[in-house]
Amino acid sequence: MANFVYVDNSNVWIEGMRVSAVERGLAPDIATSFEYKIVDRDYRMDFGRLHEFAGGADIGSAVLYGSRPPANDTLWGIAKAKGFEVVVMDRNVANREKKIDTTILRDIMKDSYERMKPGDEVTLVAGDSDYVPAAEDLKARGFRFDVAFWNHASRELQAICSKFISLNPYLEHLRLR
Repeated sequence: MANFVYVDNSNVWIEGMRVSAVERGLAPDIATSFEYKIVDRDYRMDFGRLHEFAGGADIGSAVLYGSRPPANDTLWGIAKAKGFEVVVMDRNVANREKKIDTTILRDIMKDSYERMKPGDEVTLVAGDSDYVPAAEDLKARGFRFDVAFWNHASRELQAICSKFISLNPYLEHLRLR
């Protein structure tokens, strides 16, 4: 049995900055963090710990998705060294991240038909309700579909997944030191 892990880097990191802002007292709650755009700009993810947390040696595949960083950024090299395949997408003309969720969805579904075997599972590290139809389909086909994300993930996604794993208790464990 293999675990196929798909990580939306921007989603998990930005939302982790919100959770960290609440934990550090910069915002009283997540709703306020959203409303006033309050984040802990010092929060960074430790990709080795995230890889280990998401399945470690049982991972059949671990893919990290995100936007093309500046040329001098070392993020993707670190992620690769920690065991992730990296998929980088260009931003649009307005410098907004595009195509990440749809690429993750495409890859999950493609892998489910071409690479996964009965008993394999998917672990999604993202919190958008965009993933609900894929979770429904995979579960109907007998695959386990777990979600590991912050507590404020889409309630619909939390309800449909096989297991929801809150990252909130692991905020400090996942922090890059």
